[in-house]
Amino acid sequence: MKPMKISVEPGDITTIRVDAVVNAANSELRVGGGVDAAIHCVGGPTILAETRRIRIDQYPDGLPAGRAVATTAGNLPARWVIHTVGPVYSTREDRSHVLESCYRESLLLAASLGARSVAFPAISAGVYGWPINDAARIAVSTADGLAEEVGRVVREVIFVPFGEAASAAFAWALADLDRLRKG
Repeated sequence: MKPMKISVEPGDITTIRVDAVVNAANSELRVGGGVDAAIHCVGGPTILAETRRIRIDQYPDGLPAGRAVATTAGNLPARWVIHTVGPVYSTREDRSHVLESCYRESLLLAASLGARSVAFPAISAGVYGWPINDAARIAVSTADGLAEEVGRVVREVIFVPFGEAASAAFAWALADLDRLRKG
């Protein structure tokens, strides 16, 4: 079996053709800013209708950081949107395990849905303030660490950073992973 492919494709996550797009959501599962706003705008009102239902039925106090839920993708070129809430960066408390959980829970959910390809934004690296180099390292290493567990279903993980700094950070993290693999 070929290993799970991990790649970086900078740009607009709403245009990537994959089975599942991951949304950097807020805990209220309401339309926020950044990638969340873009996904809801392009995906249309069916996504918001499903997140409202999930919020009422399953998470009345909000989706906890590090967890993930799935909805339809509406008008996006995908089947599902996986919503995950990233942690706010803190210099006083190490929350990297929560950011890792966002990627882990999203990939496990994608596999349970039967998604063969998944696109991720740079979770927590926008308004939540996570330093982009560390965010990229955590994202790439977490996906690689799950390759054996989810790789029979999820065949491709695409990181879709927005902006030059984010693109460079993800390219560096992926190159670093390749260097480690080659030993």
